[in-house]
Amino acid sequence: MNKRAVFHLVAFVTLVIGAAMGACAALSFYWNDPAWTQHSLLISSAVTMAVAGLLLLLMRGDINLSRRDGFGVVTFGWLFAAGFGALPYIFSGIIPHPISAVFETMSGFTTTGASMLPSGSFQTLESIPRGIIFWRALTHWFGGMGVLVLCVAILPFLGVGGMQIYRAEMPGPSKDRLTPRITTTAKLLWGVYVLLTLAEILLLKFAGHLCWFDSFCHTFATMATGGFSTRTASVGAFNSGLVDAIIIFFMLAAGVNFSLHYYALTGQPGRYFKDPEFRFYIFFWIGCGLFLTFNVWGPVYDHFGLALRAAFFQGTSILTTTGFVTADFDSWPQASRLLLVLMMFVGGCAGSTGGGIKIVRIFIMWKKMIKEVRQFMRPQAVMQLKLGRKPVEDEAVANIAAFFTIFVVVFALASFLMTFFTPDLETAATSVIATLGNIGPGLAAVGATQNYAAIPIPGQIILTLCMLLGRLELYTVLILFLPSFWKR
Repeated sequence: MNKRAVFHLVAFVTLVIGAAMGACAALSFYWNDPAWTQHSLLISSAVTMAVAGLLLLLMRGDINLSRRDGFGVVTFGWLFAAGFGALPYIFSGIIPHPISAVFETMSGFTTTGASMLPSGSFQTLESIPRGIIFWRALTHWFGGMGVLVLCVAILPFLGVGGMQIYRAEMPGPSKDRLTPRITTTAKLLWGVYVLLTLAEILLLKFAGHLCWFDSFCHTFATMATGGFSTRTASVGAFNSGLVDAIIIFFMLAAGVNFSLHYYALTGQPGRYFKDPEFRFYIFFWIGCGLFLTFNVWGPVYDHFGLALRAAFFQGTSILTTTGFVTADFDSWPQASRLLLVLMMFVGGCAGSTGGGIKIVRIFIMWKKMIKEVRQFMRPQAVMQLKLGRKPVEDEAVANIAAFFTIFVVVFALASFLMTFFTPDLETAATSVIATLGNIGPGLAAVGATQNYAAIPIPGQIILTLCMLLGRLELYTVLILFLPSFWKR
């Protein structure tokens, strides 16, 4: 690994984080937060930018990145972002333990939404100063499209190295390039992201139930498929069908490949339903939503309209790995709870801000299983696996099968370890899939109305690693454990 080039670029990531903290300090002053909130954000910003500046000076040199270096930049960039991003929580005393503070920040940047808050002397999220809550929401927004992809968009000197970073950070088995230049692609994706963000902010504000602060924070969480809210009761605090509908629409949009949004905005909306992953995504979403609706109608909700609203909101929230809550789905019938857990594994589309295994991988493995059954019946037949009209190479199928295997092994191992730090198996397993899939809420002790504050520190470390593994899709992090990675 080219350590000089890697940490030179990590310094730019750290610089962006420090500048964002400074902006939150200014907003904290505008909102007339307590002085200690403003000071904690200012000190955090100063420390972060000072370290970034020092790294830039010490690691000067040519930026020539190999594929291996791209993995290093992304993994260490995210670790630095989580480490320095935790400083406002620590300095303000809102989350005094460094590990818990890093857990909260990693949850923000990886768009997981698993939270330690409220806790301690702050019994509700509403009692925490706005500057800290806004920083918490901003970590979601940066992490959604990827802070490293942002650097690719704004740092013209990266050149070919930008592709190595883009490949390592963007989710999904394939990395769409909208233009031949990866810098231009990154700018276009961030442009679409910003445009959808602005649209949701305005719609939420003029829906009449949210102030500008709530609109910004909930939009940041929605577009990043994160789930951090400004209210202890999450989106359920607003008790508005219109707000629920707006957030459902944008959660669903955030779970779609952003390349399709770009094509739609440039006059090609037909690309949505020409895409087999998108079609499968929509049909799966409708099917799950309807099943949840009819399963909770009667046992939980007497009114069909309420059942439909709650089921589709929670189904969309879990499928897209957003993690917002309007109902205590942990009290729903067993069939609904099981379906929601299975949906945690699935996640959004490749190229979206959603987590999980990804729809395209699920779809290809489903078609592979059908093909193998047919092949067993007719062993001499030549059958080609296709995604839409495009053939899927055997190598791609093998890579997806390997990803499935690693995902299941990591889930099983982490769940086993978490049984030592949780009160029951349900909490252990769902806390792992909720963090590995970047969802947020699980079941039982980490359910819809609970948080992660009761998890012991060793358990928090395991779950923090699960978040990073899930957001960077396993390989980018696991490759660092190979001795060959560190050789020149």
